Amino acid sequence: MPRKKYRGHNHDQLLLLPPDLNEWLPENHLARFISDVVDRLDTYAITEPYERELRGYPPYHPVMLLKVLIYAYCKGVFSSRKIAAACEDQVAFRWLSANQCPDFRTISDFRKRHLHVFKELFLQVLQIAQSAGMVKMGHVALDGTKIRANASKHKAMSYGRMKQEEQRLRQEIAEMVREAERTDRREDKLYGDARGDELPEELARRQSRLAKIQEAMAALEAEERAKAEAEQAQPDDDDDEGQSGGGQCHGRKGVGQL
Repeated sequence: MPRKKYRGHNHDQLLLLPPDLNEWLPENHLARFISDVVDRLDTYAITEPYERELRGYPPYHPVMLLKVLIYAYCKGVFSSRKIAAACEDQVAFRWLSANQCPDFRTISDFRKRHLHVFKELFLQVLQIAQSAGMVKMGHVALDGTKIRANASKHKAMSYGRMKQEEQRLRQEIAEMVREAERTDRREDKLYGDARGDELPEELARRQSRLAKIQEAMAALEAEERAKAEAEQAQPDDDDDEGQSGGGQCHGRKGVGQL
């Protein structure tokens, strides 16, 4: 009888060609929009401090970290630890980070170091999205009123309304940043210098992990055998109850006949 054929899923299969990150993400994905907008902003305020320090190991590009943070906050992910994890196992984050994996301290320190500039650049991204006619950016609600280029002829939003919207977006950004800070402080107390989702040491390496898995499976099989033996050794309670119940019914019938 012919055997069913399945698509291959060999984790050890080497790629013949380097992966194209652009194939990972749909063209209409929010991450692409954020990346395109940030690439057109003046980000000198966050890159200039790094340009002055030429010594040491090359840091992660601040513009990449900016994109990752803005996308994360728009998606409601405020934990630096969860953002770091997402850069490993979520396609959109991996695309934005160019397949790099900054650790959670790098992410939180970047936010703290550039807090004021970050909020201003975040605001610009939201305003551009709003002007382009977007109704929301992930979890962030926008006004959705498209401001036309020729404002003198088509005033889709008054100056006063624009200032109100700017203030609302500033407040929303400030709350997101506060939530990120609260979350990081809470998780720092819980996990210290760890990310919190790491495997135990004995399961971290494949060789010891496979040995531990085999040991765990053997222990479960032994428990199942012991359980089966114990069940076989016990009397059948259901049969005993049935026989006892039958006797009681017979006894009651006899009393009724008397």
